[in-house]
Amino acid sequence: MSSARLSAAEGVESHVRAFFEGHSVEVVDHDLGPERREAIPDLRVLVVGPGPRSDSWAYVTAGCWAAMEKHGHGLEFVMTAHVRDQRFVQLMAMIAYYHCGGHRLDLEHSMPIGEPWVPGSTCDHLLISLPYLHGPDLEHCPLPEGHVRILWTLPVTTAEIEFRRHHGHEALERLLDEAGIIPTDPFRASVV
Repeated sequence: MSSARLSAAEGVESHVRAFFEGHSVEVVDHDLGPERREAIPDLRVLVVGPGPRSDSWAYVTAGCWAAMEKHGHGLEFVMTAHVRDQRFVQLMAMIAYYHCGGHRLDLEHSMPIGEPWVPGSTCDHLLISLPYLHGPDLEHCPLPEGHVRILWTLPVTTAEIEFRRHHGHEALERLLDEAGIIPTDPFRASVV
């Protein structure tokens, strides 16, 4: 790992640990395999347990910024879930590869998962949004080499993605908010 990439990954980890003070944080190195490793060679997933800030689990990528930064700016991703499960570590690795492997995710983008978020869930896409559950203090992560923006990957349904295509991102977020969804509930009803 180059010193700049190591410094960036450590900076993201330090930021996440400070934000989630009082929570357990496990660093999981995730090897994407030889064909995908080149796109994001130093991927880690930070697994944050429940604690004083949140009663759910958080999964945060560390390594996307180092692989994709432009002029010192880049992204990492956070997902919240109801349990600790290797499935979510793998999903975060999938998001990282999708982003770094040529799709360049950003705010208001979406990504198909290709299967239910968890077995039995109707959520089969991820919506890239502001990290509303955690706020701007998690979102904005300064680094010596620049700045990381940590965006939320919210599981949504195909119908919700179709609604967004026709009515826009803000209209979908408004519906999700008005419905009072629990974003960590894999079995929530679609809002459309």
